[in-house]
Amino acid sequence: MSTSTPWELVIGLEVHCQLKTRSKIFCGCATSFGDAPNANTCPVCLGLPGALPVLNGHAVELATRASLALGCTVHEESVFARKNYFYPDLPKGYQISQFDRPLATDGCVLIGRRADGTPRGIRVHRVHMEEDAGKSVHDRFRDVSAIDLNRAGTPLVEIVSEPDIRSAAEAATYARRLKQILEYVEVSDANMEEGSLRVDVNISVRPRGSHTLGTKTEVKNLNSFSAIERAVEIEFARQCAVLDNGGRIAQQTMLYDDKRNQVRPARSKEGSHDYRYFPDPDLPPLRLSRAWIAARAQALPELPEARRARFAAQYGLGDVEIEQLLATRELADRFEAVAEAASDPRRAANWMLGTVLASVNASGGAMADHPVSPARLGALIRLEASGEVSNTAARQVFALMEHEDIDPLTLATREGLRQVRDDSALVEWIGEVLAENPVEAARFLAGEKKLQGVLVGLVMKKSKGSADPRMVNQLLGARAG
Repeated sequence: MSTSTPWELVIGLEVHCQLKTRSKIFCGCATSFGDAPNANTCPVCLGLPGALPVLNGHAVELATRASLALGCTVHEESVFARKNYFYPDLPKGYQISQFDRPLATDGCVLIGRRADGTPRGIRVHRVHMEEDAGKSVHDRFRDVSAIDLNRAGTPLVEIVSEPDIRSAAEAATYARRLKQILEYVEVSDANMEEGSLRVDVNISVRPRGSHTLGTKTEVKNLNSFSAIERAVEIEFARQCAVLDNGGRIAQQTMLYDDKRNQVRPARSKEGSHDYRYFPDPDLPPLRLSRAWIAARAQALPELPEARRARFAAQYGLGDVEIEQLLATRELADRFEAVAEAASDPRRAANWMLGTVLASVNASGGAMADHPVSPARLGALIRLEASGEVSNTAARQVFALMEHEDIDPLTLATREGLRQVRDDSALVEWIGEVLAENPVEAARFLAGEKKLQGVLVGLVMKKSKGSADPRMVNQLLGARAG
């Protein structure tokens, strides 16, 4: 964002995350994605008279785990409330959510470091549980919209940040870090394409240096990080133009059209009083014991921020490599196993981020299902590091290992890919290269050292990559005296 404008951008995010449960939050209907419309419904999620909700205990556990991973205080008592509004995909006429007594409050997500090296964090205001609404389908039938209630009642946590974000890039970074944390603690698959993670962005502007918040607009249901950035930039520019021309910002809900790359108004923005919240009479307060909460905190895995610091200290990797390795918990776990097997973290990182990741992506499978185990890959990396096989030959051996459960040394020997270290063979190749390139040979032997690399390359070509380049280099150096 340009600092030349007199206006400062202020952003807060509301992130809706679907919890990884097999059944819905208040009934036993399945939460599977892609089933036939309205297949996963019952009297509870259809809102039929007399149907009563029963809270899903696993959803509570996952919501608690998410809250703790975000550094929040999980309250021993929270209250479900009815959020009243009328929409075609909300059959009850209200959504069961939490209002003034949410599950958790006061967390923080670190998104990097400031110029002075201090941590840059975005505060989390609250985490509360709620049920999802259904889905309106506008493109299935001509001239009419359809309603699919499979999603109605799916368990969600809504994670509301404080208005601490100051740029479109920071908003996207916060969303990425949040998604990463939720995936690490296995509370959600956080699949944005399937709607498991949806982001609403609250945007306002104020005079630079002011501490008073401006009137906000909310851009709803953004489902990619690039969409978050583009929507923020467009809406910020729009609000600045309105204020520059002496206008006033209307509080309203906006929609981002990615095809037209524009943000347009959808409706006036509701306040909490418009929803007429009140405690749900069918659900008692949710009470969690202090010991139960403490046990969930104790069971958390190592979180991305702690792992980030450890990777730097333990493996000596750079920031870019670390961020790439931490993209998923599965990738980070696999890297650590390979690094241990290879006793060479840097080579392990290069292999994981290059050859292995490309192979997994090409197969469309999961990292855990890749046929080259960490132990076998570690053995291959050790062969490469020792000079037993060249870098090129190691990639050829890896390709064979994907289809044959044979140790890499046996494969390299069978395929003639082990590097030749026999002095007599190397001397013979060097002699042939010098004879075939008399001008370069004479200049090299006369002391033109820069030609040594060229001659090494020619020897490697003659040996079809089987010569040990370090030994070739040494032998050529000895020739030059």
